[in-house]
Amino acid sequence: MSGSTGGRIAIALLLVAFAVGAFLTYEVTSDGLTPGLFRGDRVGVLPVEGVISAERDLLADLRWLEKRSSVKAIVLKVNSPGGTVGGTQSLYRELQRVRRELDRPIVAWIGEVGASGGYYASMAADSVLALPGAITGSIGVIMQFPNAGELMRKVGVELEVVKSGELKDMGSLTRPLSEQERAVLRRLVNDAYGQFLEAVRGGRSLPPDSLRNLADGRIFSGQRAAELGLVDRTGTLREAVSAAGRMVGLGTSPDTVYPPEERISFVDFLTGVRTGRLDGLTRWLPDWMREPGSSRPELLYLWR
Repeated sequence: MSGSTGGRIAIALLLVAFAVGAFLTYEVTSDGLTPGLFRGDRVGVLPVEGVISAERDLLADLRWLEKRSSVKAIVLKVNSPGGTVGGTQSLYRELQRVRRELDRPIVAWIGEVGASGGYYASMAADSVLALPGAITGSIGVIMQFPNAGELMRKVGVELEVVKSGELKDMGSLTRPLSEQERAVLRRLVNDAYGQFLEAVRGGRSLPPDSLRNLADGRIFSGQRAAELGLVDRTGTLREAVSAAGRMVGLGTSPDTVYPPEERISFVDFLTGVRTGRLDGLTRWLPDWMREPGSSRPELLYLWR
């Protein structure tokens, strides 16, 4: 055998060994390469950062975790003041499905803020931890309408309205709410508020009267929330991961995995390929520029 042939065989063997190692170390999925066999079972961490809305990619991140059989439990890492009712309830229900249908335990951890919708989403978990100084609670619903009618009249602007029903332009920018409109919106807010209370009753063992007394929109520290039974106990993210690991037999220091951050191409940036695609690029904006309700009235589980 010539030296050159032997060298080629050696290179080929090295390439085969590399390929086998990559196969064992990573799994190939529709999302690309992800840690595979050598990593073993682990705890998935789902970050819930900023304002929650239907346009955020939280559900896609949750699906990424649930598709991996090696993810045996999930930690919900909450740092959110809440968000839209629809976005919050979608996340809450999907978390419930993963916990019940897939038998994946979920531990929620509230960091700096887990208020209103951030707290609502946490109610889907088996257990809730919070930092002692976290801001949580704010159980309630808010709906706001700007009224610029007087300003528009001062500058000589009037809005002509043709509508099919008396309540079609409810919440108009050009006038205050009528008593009839206010009553309709109050029923809507109370309905969403009742759904919030139902979620908290399902996640916490609190007497109805005690819950009503706490659910007036006020906020609590994580320490106070633990004393009142709104969370199970105070703790760090490491302790939340440890609790999740113990629940599935992975010990107190399980490996963790996060959903990959989505890469956005220049073309995506220019065209906005799909709703929520550019969310990561808007995190530097002030909250009032990117939060729900800033451009149109919305029903919100949001701590202002």
